[in-house]
Amino acid sequence: MVDRDEVCVLIPTYNEAAAIGEVIERFLAVGYENVLVIDGGSTDGTRDIAEEAGAHVVVQSGEGKGQAVREAVDMIDAPYVLMVDGDATYRPEQADRMIEPLQEGTAEHVIGDRFADMQDGAMTRLNQVGNRIINRVFSVVHGRDLQDILSGYRAFTTDSFGRLSLSADGFGIETELAVECVRHDIKTAVVPITYESRPEGSETNLRPFRDGGNILLTLYRLAKKNNPIFYFGSIGVLSGLIGVGLAVFVLYSWIVVGISREVIALASGVALLFGLQLVMFGVLSDLIVTANRQQRRQFQRIERRLDRLEPDDGAEPSGTARPPGEETVAVSEDGTED
Repeated sequence: MVDRDEVCVLIPTYNEAAAIGEVIERFLAVGYENVLVIDGGSTDGTRDIAEEAGAHVVVQSGEGKGQAVREAVDMIDAPYVLMVDGDATYRPEQADRMIEPLQEGTAEHVIGDRFADMQDGAMTRLNQVGNRIINRVFSVVHGRDLQDILSGYRAFTTDSFGRLSLSADGFGIETELAVECVRHDIKTAVVPITYESRPEGSETNLRPFRDGGNILLTLYRLAKKNNPIFYFGSIGVLSGLIGVGLAVFVLYSWIVVGISREVIALASGVALLFGLQLVMFGVLSDLIVTANRQQRRQFQRIERRLDRLEPDDGAEPSGTARPPGEETVAVSEDGTED
């Protein structure tokens, strides 16, 4: 059973007057009474409608959805956050399925998969193709298939959010959340949801080509920290291919045409060496990242075991026999289990 009192519904908005009232009223109707709207300076009365519907409204200090989310989460005391767009494309009636994995302890971050049940007209064909490409690139570059990394319907623990290093200000926040979850080994679940068309009079703030390009650049940029062998290796391979191409041109000019091109030959050698060095640097960086991940997992395992060893208030004193079947874990000073 979901404890809705432990959940804060976070709605970042910008000119969502056509839908925000309905969104808030539907969340309240299904029992989610803690609703926070953080507004990016709407000029269409969004804030007034949200307040009248029963939400707590804050005007963000900066600009962009990413900045709004980071600022809002810092204000939230609840252990769980349900983040949703204010355009009425997501169903509040499906909020429980987003929260259940968090409260059951099977996940720390939950993504709603819009492609599981996308209504007709909910997303243009261009946006569908773009989303598929971005999800495919993410799975190749970052090694995880999260189905729908751009989904605006998410749930997460405030503790796990605090472990992420987020800097995106605009729509790249969803992409960065997915990448950081992979990087920090945040347990992530994907649940099917319904994605509906925006209500009449509601217009999207998304610009497909510009925002899509920014998202792809964000995926590639973040590969430097999460998959360095791909990031540096791709640049190194490109440099190496340029060097090989120049070398072929120099050989052709010298053998066939009879013209020596010393400067281009030098450039070819530099490109080849630069590419080789980047590939080697990528391999070394990947080894370091892998070692850090293994070390982080070990520290987390030790922390969980130490938490279980700490007696609660009123627990039996040291030396008291434990009930049969209860596990006892001893951890030595060097962090290994005895």
